[in-house]
Amino acid sequence: MEANAGLIAGSHKRNELVLIRHDGDVGQAKPLKHLNGQVCQICGDTVGVTATGDVFVACNECAFPVCRACYEYERKDGNRSCPQCKTRYKRLKGSPRVEGDDEEVDVDDLENEFNYTHENGKAVHQWLGDDVELSSSSRHESRHPVPLLTHGQPFSGEIPSATPDNQSVRTTSGPLGSGEKRVHSLPYVDPSHPVPVRIVDPSKDLNSYGLGNVDWKERVEGWKLKQDKNMMQMSGKYTEGKGDNEGTGSNGEELQMVDDARQPLSRVVPISSSHLTPYRIVIILRLIILCFFLQYRVTHPVNDAYPLWLTSVICEIWFALSWLLDQFPKWFPINRETYLDRLALRFDREGEPSQLAPVDVFVSTVDPLKEPPIVTANTVLSILAVDYPVDKVSCYVSDDGSAMLTFEALSETSEFARKWVPFCKKHNIEPRAPEFYFAQKIDYLKDKIQPSFVKERRAMKREYEEFKVRINALVAKAQKMPEEGWTMQDGTAWPGNNPRDHPGMIQVFLGHSGGLDTDGNELPRLVYVSREKRPGFQHHKKAGAMNALIRVSAVLTNGAYLLNVDCDHYFNNSKALREAMCFMMDPAYGKKTCYVQFPQRFDGIDLHDRYANRNIVFFDINLKGLDGIQGPVYVGTGCCFNRQALYGYDPVLTEADLEPNIIVKSCCGSRKKGREKKYIDKKRAVKRTESTIPIFNMEDIEEGVEAYDDEKSLLMSQKSLEKRFGQSPVFIASTFMEQGGIPPSTNPASLLKEAIHVISCGYEDKSEWGKEIGWIYGSVTEDILTGFKMHARGWISIYCMPPRPAFKGSAPINLSDRLNQVLRWALGSIEILLSRHCPIWYGYTGRLKLLERLAYINTIVYPLTSIPLLAYCILPAVCLLTGKFIIPEISNFASMWFILLFVSIFATGILELRWSGVGIDDWWRNEQFWVIGGTSAHLFAVFQGLLKVLAGIDTNFTVTSKASDEDGDFAELYVFKWTALLIPPTTVLIVNMVGIVAGVSYAINSGYQSWGPLFGKLFFAIWVIVHLYPFLKGLLGRQNRTPTIVIVWSLLLASIFSLLWVRIDPFTSDATKAAASGQCGVNC
Repeated sequence: MEANAGLIAGSHKRNELVLIRHDGDVGQAKPLKHLNGQVCQICGDTVGVTATGDVFVACNECAFPVCRACYEYERKDGNRSCPQCKTRYKRLKGSPRVEGDDEEVDVDDLENEFNYTHENGKAVHQWLGDDVELSSSSRHESRHPVPLLTHGQPFSGEIPSATPDNQSVRTTSGPLGSGEKRVHSLPYVDPSHPVPVRIVDPSKDLNSYGLGNVDWKERVEGWKLKQDKNMMQMSGKYTEGKGDNEGTGSNGEELQMVDDARQPLSRVVPISSSHLTPYRIVIILRLIILCFFLQYRVTHPVNDAYPLWLTSVICEIWFALSWLLDQFPKWFPINRETYLDRLALRFDREGEPSQLAPVDVFVSTVDPLKEPPIVTANTVLSILAVDYPVDKVSCYVSDDGSAMLTFEALSETSEFARKWVPFCKKHNIEPRAPEFYFAQKIDYLKDKIQPSFVKERRAMKREYEEFKVRINALVAKAQKMPEEGWTMQDGTAWPGNNPRDHPGMIQVFLGHSGGLDTDGNELPRLVYVSREKRPGFQHHKKAGAMNALIRVSAVLTNGAYLLNVDCDHYFNNSKALREAMCFMMDPAYGKKTCYVQFPQRFDGIDLHDRYANRNIVFFDINLKGLDGIQGPVYVGTGCCFNRQALYGYDPVLTEADLEPNIIVKSCCGSRKKGREKKYIDKKRAVKRTESTIPIFNMEDIEEGVEAYDDEKSLLMSQKSLEKRFGQSPVFIASTFMEQGGIPPSTNPASLLKEAIHVISCGYEDKSEWGKEIGWIYGSVTEDILTGFKMHARGWISIYCMPPRPAFKGSAPINLSDRLNQVLRWALGSIEILLSRHCPIWYGYTGRLKLLERLAYINTIVYPLTSIPLLAYCILPAVCLLTGKFIIPEISNFASMWFILLFVSIFATGILELRWSGVGIDDWWRNEQFWVIGGTSAHLFAVFQGLLKVLAGIDTNFTVTSKASDEDGDFAELYVFKWTALLIPPTTVLIVNMVGIVAGVSYAINSGYQSWGPLFGKLFFAIWVIVHLYPFLKGLLGRQNRTPTIVIVWSLLLASIFSLLWVRIDPFTSDATKAAASGQCGVNC
């Protein structure tokens, strides 16, 4: 795939494919570096060689790849048999004897191990090095070749990257001929290395060799989990500190290194019981107190204010249910810690080819005038400079607005990256987004020891400033579109001039060919993608764009993992991908982890975080709690996905994971198999998790490929795959490779043509995309829906909070923009609530845990709280204006429940802050914005969602700028933008202020005996005003820098003193007052 070969634009349905700005012929893809030797299928290390230089073979029956350390451990502490064929391991030279070795009658002959002959006298060919070629019958051809899955192109069994992260369609040929064919997850084998040939005795049962046995993967996974459980015990059994180990012939330090490499890549850091135990006790006590409080409120109505009392009781019951949904998913909070050194020791050893998994990074953008190109450029630069092997990283930028500005800005970014990336890696700077690196107000010379750093930094800053000027020039030019449309530099019309009707476009800016930096080193791939759009097609906004990126990346690079970020979220930590791999590549977690979610952190927010933009309570409390259950919800950005989970696969679960959930177990007893796909063997189906809708199991592929001898079965299998994944044989073939990678023999030109096909607007028709595969459609908050579907299938997610935040982004600090952002989130929740995917009734036959379900229910019903919240905020004003109250006169005993309830509320909050480390300022801002959002954006979302789902009316609230104050730090904070969302909270504020004035006036007129009941009403009214204070501050703007609190109290005091003045009337004599009071009216 050649960089800068030209922009590829085309439409599959119209049979169009155009190459624009062609600079040269498309070159052949360069094969990646090969890894010498096989890979152990248990620990992931290389198998290694024996003292004679031959590849180490543990099992002479099936040659299942196992390293020496795993072989020794299995003989000492395991079941002493091969994980694949279950044949007992024989003692090899240099291995200590174990129980049962004396019973063996034959002796291993390692020298002549591979010199077997067939019964007909024909020798099986052995690989002896580069000078010996494989016979065509044993390597390239078979009697009945596997049907091709690409457009007539051979699908090679060799993978470009020689890592355990690649697999392909391969045939089992040799002495058995081509009688057995299947899909295997086999490691790459270098032909320059001697490789054991698998000798099979035809008289034996093939299942003993693992051939035709489709359960061996489950056994291997169980084996890996067993290894991890006994990992800590293993470290003390290799050596006792006495130098060489007896009988092993290995040095103790080397074995200790092997042992360290087998340690877990992460660990759960439990929160201290001294913090959690009081917290849980207070929650239980608060629940008990709440029950007694509600019992008292229901059984003691206020007869003279019955409507007010009834409204208040209904609101309080709803608040209690809402609190339960929010509180109990935080019952098991945990922290996690990663070990990057162990990850490097296992997969990225110095001097050896990296075995880290390939990762495709997605960046999504739509409108470059609202999402500045310089921001997107900084995000892309931080990705290209990430601390990860360059041949393992690919960056895909989705331009869903088909803007030529984005395309040209990305072209400039790719050129600047050739200078920026080597500077970052040479001096190891953080962060690697230039805008934010140069804006840091810190000592940038700290820990820098190279004399050239200062000079190079100044030169790089000058280069970046020139780069910004070029980007600004492009932005200025793009402000007004010419009548004839945009034209490219070579005079060609820009294909995306009409953002709603244009062909698909792909441009490879950086890649294997031409993607070199100024030091001559390779750069990660950078690909521009704009999917095809045509009138009459539903494009599904961001979710549709992300699904298009999934397919494009699978065709071009097929990374095993995906990471998506918004265009304004840059990599603040260059090791973020390694942090994610500590979970994704961990033997204990990787096979059942659908995604690793990172918290969102933000730049450019005012010091006091007036509108709770940082959302600290959600990210540092709620998500930590979910991490102890089944994992955090997906929040839309900063998330690393397992590609297999997005394809609708079921996870590989242990027996403990397959236990019935508490609801099914308590209601139905032990869960039995429900629906079974008719082509899945019952024995294997029991071992698989029962997803709500089992989309695509690995067994389906195996069974389909094993039936390739039968043409009818092949046709049915292909139709089934096309119905799920769409009609792209290349893409379907890529889904077979669980660990990613593409065939090296594929023509890059044909790949680009296929990539244009998979982003065509009609590709998803009659397929499972958006329903069960990829990002799920049906809500503007596709992130919640997508994560929920994965959790319902039994996947877990991980919450990763590295000491240095992985990503940072920007947030709207203006009041109106913030409310509109919250409105969109709440609207998405209402759409899910009214859909078939609602967590209240969806997925009970799956593997979703009870507390995780409660968290998802809370995530979609919270906008409904706006209705009782608005009513409860108006109640104090109504009580003050009418002289009524929602609570009758209570006794001292009854008042105790009110006091205990308030104490328990504060105690819960304090203890929550204690174990989470969240500051009280962040907690209080979150409480304030809960009221602000509840009385504005959430309320509008409820009615807008009902109109959209039930009546089909899509209402949009537009934001227009009305006034702006002078510039300065956080100038955007004071910009006033009128929107209808401001009306309800403004009304609540005014009504409560009027109520306070009226209540005080009434108390002054009625005498001291009326002040007692007044205090209770004033308390509730002031509670509302205090919570809405940030809203009032944003409503009034800067007001010539006059403190808002002065204005508020000035209005209140002025009103009260005016009433007092009228009441006292000091300038009127007593006689005049008496005469005035004695005057008759009209009816005298």
